[in-house]
Amino acid sequence: MGTKGKVIKCKAAIAWETGKPLCIEEVEVAPPKAHEVRVQIIATALCHTDAHIINPKFKEALLPVILGHEGAGIVESVGPGVTNFKPGDKVIPLYMPQCRKCKFCLSPLTNFCKKLSPVKNPLVDQELLEDKTSRFTCKGKPIYHFMGTSTFTQYTVVSDINLAKIDDDANLERVCLFGCGFSTGYGAAINNAKVTPGSTCAIFGLGGVGLSAIMGCKVAGASRIIAIDINSEKFTKAKALGATDCLNPRNLDKPIQEFIIEMTNGGVDFALDCAGGPETMRAALDSTIVGWGSCTFIGVDSEMRGLMVSPVELIMGRTINGTCFGGWKSIDSIPKLVTDYKNKKFDLDILVTHTLPFDKINEAFDLMNQGKSIRIVLTF
Repeated sequence: MGTKGKVIKCKAAIAWETGKPLCIEEVEVAPPKAHEVRVQIIATALCHTDAHIINPKFKEALLPVILGHEGAGIVESVGPGVTNFKPGDKVIPLYMPQCRKCKFCLSPLTNFCKKLSPVKNPLVDQELLEDKTSRFTCKGKPIYHFMGTSTFTQYTVVSDINLAKIDDDANLERVCLFGCGFSTGYGAAINNAKVTPGSTCAIFGLGGVGLSAIMGCKVAGASRIIAIDINSEKFTKAKALGATDCLNPRNLDKPIQEFIIEMTNGGVDFALDCAGGPETMRAALDSTIVGWGSCTFIGVDSEMRGLMVSPVELIMGRTINGTCFGGWKSIDSIPKLVTDYKNKKFDLDILVTHTLPFDKINEAFDLMNQGKSIRIVLTF
């Protein structure tokens, strides 16, 4: 390719300030440095996490920034020392790195990697590359990276430990969902909650993550899957994917947790909260059974400051856990999930409600924020 080693000028969506639409701009993307890969993004999906950053209530945002963390593309060029990738490879950028060397990567207990800060909010971590500089420039200004991925651009540069090589025949307009939404929900049920055969589960929030969690519960063999959302239009898809009961808290005459405790004779074995607000987190925990009930937190509201939990709830045998990227060791697991998808182990088509050209990214954000979409895929 004639672009190797050169700056590429291309189109990207930049968040210059919070509370404003993204701006489609021409950006310069520098060549990859040591252990970096420049990727041409072919498809990218939207996630609520992208919207959190530009919410004026989120005070930690680093701007200007190129958002996006759910994408798929093709390697354009590689920097010095890169051995696992070559130009032309199909790849998925990963906000959850896997260096394969640190104590976290070497442990089977977690998918964390020491490249991530244990104290920083993950939404503002990996905002620069390893040498603490950006590969993006616009109008003479450096632009921050986002979560080590930045997929709202025709070309991005990522670390070689934030990238998974996938099958050459993978459909990039679908497998981009493995960059976050599908992997997170599906893995939360299987890897973090560790849903057991014959169990009863409750899923709070039926967006892309929640519907993927239903798929995970079904694959794990749950016998009853209760799907909860304040938008009843989402119930058709939930049932198609394996939900046995669908509940809209706004249509009940008592709090949702009380209703679930009654209908399950004491509470569910596993609750997974994919909505992320304090009310749903509390309801999810309350709806688990004493003795062994497990509550997994998957999404977090950008304004969430804390959750009140009484020690008695835990003394009575309930457990709380959380998930980041569905517990998957990213580079090891994503290629296998792509192969599972090709072998029709699960359906991603049902999650994609809209496919739009990249230039319509602000319309896509509006659809997502209004709850009119599950996953929107943008193509260049």
